[in-house]
Amino acid sequence: MKINLLITLCARGGSKGIPGKNIKLLNGLPLISYSIKSAKEFGNRYNAEIALSTDDDQIKESAVKCGLKTLYERPIVLANDVVGKVDVIQHVLEYYERLHNTRYDYILDLDITSPLRTIDDLEEAFRMLQNNPEANNIFSVSPAHRNPYFNMVEEKGDGFVRLVKQGNTIKSRQQAPAVYDMNASFYFFRRSFFEKEYKTAITDKSLAYLMSHLCFDLDHPIDFMFMGFLFKEKLLDFQI
Repeated sequence: MKINLLITLCARGGSKGIPGKNIKLLNGLPLISYSIKSAKEFGNRYNAEIALSTDDDQIKESAVKCGLKTLYERPIVLANDVVGKVDVIQHVLEYYERLHNTRYDYILDLDITSPLRTIDDLEEAFRMLQNNPEANNIFSVSPAHRNPYFNMVEEKGDGFVRLVKQGNTIKSRQQAPAVYDMNASFYFFRRSFFEKEYKTAITDKSLAYLMSHLCFDLDHPIDFMFMGFLFKEKLLDFQI
């Protein structure tokens, strides 16, 4: 059975944390090139369409140099830092469905700022979603360094703090239930997800794919420096 798959790459211009991060050089290559490579390799297996969503001409030019050209331009109303990514993905999805007069079965979003993924990760996560017909979507996670049941606190209205997860007697990290960090690397959605008016990727029927290797997104300049060091010193024990 043929699977109709759309792969999206969302790259807004005007990053504040790391200026120009989507096309900033990482180990000699623009950051966006790693996700374009993943999109092409995985997309070739399913004859998928690859869609770039950006409002920035420099990002478009960099993508073209990496072999990805697009006529789509993200509307200004979806190009600020308070717009949710689900809305951004849905807009480009509907554009490509109109453009090709088709309906996609699945959407894979590859986050440009979290490139430490493998094709095996994508294949296994996709199988998990396909094998669970009740699931709306699946996204990548990593083991969390902090646990809300044990060592994460939030501030109360009176200025004092309390444990995030209340009503338990957990006294050690080992006793706490496993929790995970969303590492933002990739998200698979069923097409029906976008018909249910969800505003975030977390729903009552979402799956998580636990990565067995290092993965993190780039939010701060030191993150970029650290990831660059890993590439330069060949410290990654997997191939992206």
